[in-house]
Amino acid sequence: MVKVYGKDIVASLRSLGLKKGDLFIVHSSLSSFGYVEGGTNTVIESMINSVGDEGTIVVPTLTGTKNDGPENPPIFDVRSTPCWTGRIPNEFMKDARSRRSLHPTHSVSSIGPLTDFLISGHENSITPCGKGSPYYKLAEKGGFILLIGVNQESNTTLHTVEELTEVSYHMQKIPTNCVIIDYNGNRFTKSLYLHDWGTPRNFQRIDDDLERLGIMRKGKCGNSTLRLIKSMDMIEYVVKKLLADPEYLIKNGD
Repeated sequence: MVKVYGKDIVASLRSLGLKKGDLFIVHSSLSSFGYVEGGTNTVIESMINSVGDEGTIVVPTLTGTKNDGPENPPIFDVRSTPCWTGRIPNEFMKDARSRRSLHPTHSVSSIGPLTDFLISGHENSITPCGKGSPYYKLAEKGGFILLIGVNQESNTTLHTVEELTEVSYHMQKIPTNCVIIDYNGNRFTKSLYLHDWGTPRNFQRIDDDLERLGIMRKGKCGNSTLRLIKSMDMIEYVVKKLLADPEYLIKNGD
């Protein structure tokens, strides 16, 4: 069995181009590495070490489901609602250093000096991943998307592109009165547009182009394939594709 240590993860991330002070959002599969000495905690600390205390790390702590909508509004408690994005995000958001945004379906957790800027007001984003969301703010700040052992199908920022271009299949047509409970236990309602689940995507189709254009670099750590993507460059590239063909990201749409 392949064994991976913290120093291996740091070295691999540095070889991809991450450096002190960088900002990134990470989508991850812990099991993709093989055996990690120290498990989830080792991965989290290694990511922090790769960018230092001056860097900022974001993880998606998503809670939305296909059942969410006006007839079944989500109830989100930032302190306790678990996410379905894997072991690393679930442990990351429990870390005393992290803070979680208040969006009821597409929250993120963050550690680092840009945390307050990124998560502030996410509950006011009329769509989950559009302008004003942490996903777009990260891109504006020159941040990266890191994929650890997962491919583009896990790249939530591609929903940002769909929201920016207002493709017809992506959002529900009627807003939902979502219930949010903040860190102080305050309960309030926000009327927000939520994702319309069900349209199959082919996000992986952009993978080769991103690498060819230098927007993405690939590497390895243990058994895991790593992808590091320049977020704004990816957004701008895929926006052009969707404006030319609104069904570009739909499976069987090519």
